[in-house]
Amino acid sequence: MAKDKKMVQAITSMEEDFAQWYTDVVKKAELIDYTSVKGCMVIKPAGYALWENIQKELDRRFKETGVENVYMPMFIPESLLEKEKDHVEGFAPEVAWVTHGGLEPLQERMCVRPTSETLFCDFYANEIQSYRDLPKVYNQWCSVVRWEKTTRPFLRSREFLWQEGHTAHATAEEAQERTEQMLHVYADFVEDVLAIPVVRGRKTDKEKFAGAEATYTIEALMHDGKALQSATSHNFGDGFARAFNIQYTDKENKLSFVHQTSWGLSTRIIGAIIMVHGDDNGLVLPPRIAPTQIMIVPIRQQEEAVANKVEEIKARLAKKFSVKADFSDKSPGWKFAEQEMRGIPARIEIGPKDIEANQCIVVRRDTNEKITVSLDEIESKMEEILETMQKDMFERAKKHRDAHVYDAKDYAQFKQIMDEKSGFVRAMWCGEEECELKIKDEIGATSRCMPFEQEQLTDTCVCCGKKAKALVYWGKAY
Repeated sequence: MAKDKKMVQAITSMEEDFAQWYTDVVKKAELIDYTSVKGCMVIKPAGYALWENIQKELDRRFKETGVENVYMPMFIPESLLEKEKDHVEGFAPEVAWVTHGGLEPLQERMCVRPTSETLFCDFYANEIQSYRDLPKVYNQWCSVVRWEKTTRPFLRSREFLWQEGHTAHATAEEAQERTEQMLHVYADFVEDVLAIPVVRGRKTDKEKFAGAEATYTIEALMHDGKALQSATSHNFGDGFARAFNIQYTDKENKLSFVHQTSWGLSTRIIGAIIMVHGDDNGLVLPPRIAPTQIMIVPIRQQEEAVANKVEEIKARLAKKFSVKADFSDKSPGWKFAEQEMRGIPARIEIGPKDIEANQCIVVRRDTNEKITVSLDEIESKMEEILETMQKDMFERAKKHRDAHVYDAKDYAQFKQIMDEKSGFVRAMWCGEEECELKIKDEIGATSRCMPFEQEQLTDTCVCCGKKAKALVYWGKAY
């Protein structure tokens, strides 16, 4: 049995070194591999299957709101990127430039897209002529490149996968409605499917997207108490439209500028799944997103009766679930450890004695609880077990999050909490960037969001003591 535990022993305990635990898990669970391209990763089948499930479920939800998919070029001419001043300044440090085509220097250098606002704006300027052309509600699934100095699998890499929605509307009200609608689409998906509780709110002006009028975010808390920005939705107003001259003729035959939005979620969310739900045995995947929901492990598989019964159970369950059977030559103990490492939600153990008793043993990955299930009820019981697990995982993550949310009434209390604890700190803010910068420099925390559900903890700013304007969630973040 000691042999069977080698895989688990190779994982650093999360309490000992959370960063190393994370790296161990993404490697040992074979989600990624490193490459000779610095800062870039290979997303292996197990990791990509997770992204495919995320993409499939999100894409369905997008389309229910009227979104259509398109694809834009990956190269952006420098002159196009520079049309919106705030935007180009915000991305300048992260841009990768192409200067040659083959052996010939380009007349104008091009960047590899860090994001596609300018491409969509250039397209919309020609596509939109009349109010009848609106709204445009487009999205693309693609990769982007940002020249990050420090990288970590899924959380921050130089090339990553994401989706980016870009919409154009006739009025400011429609744009604001779409901005908030998409944020709630993300939040509902992350909570319902990924079992990760989030805080929904607006970013401060200092933290908003470059070129946006307002940025909205969902913030999740990882097991180590750090925040992770999990998806964002931006209201651009008519700023980009004016820079790119995107106008339409309204019903009164007058020219008006469109109002735009942009919203995105990336492979970074896989990092959130790992860090919210994982444990010292590896991944723990919520059933609704797991590529394989059930793994059947036969005991004494060489016996024909066992092999036949496993195939029968697999065929029955496959009508409702994603299910596999492990007929490899590894020992059952090794198979158990491997299944745990990969985070497969439920394991079914079945051998000759179980068949004789017309039952099997089901083991939940999140709690290791062993449940005896009659083979006559296997379909309904597995559905019940996986649904219970999904809900329990969300409640467990929410309980952890709520236990790590603190209120600070003054600066000394704020500093003490951030020094001694980990998690979100709720505190009032005056609205001045100077206070944000002081908190970041002296305490190491950043404003995560101003939640939609505002409360008045005190009348004064936690930093400067001036009149407070908003409740803010603060925290250290990835």
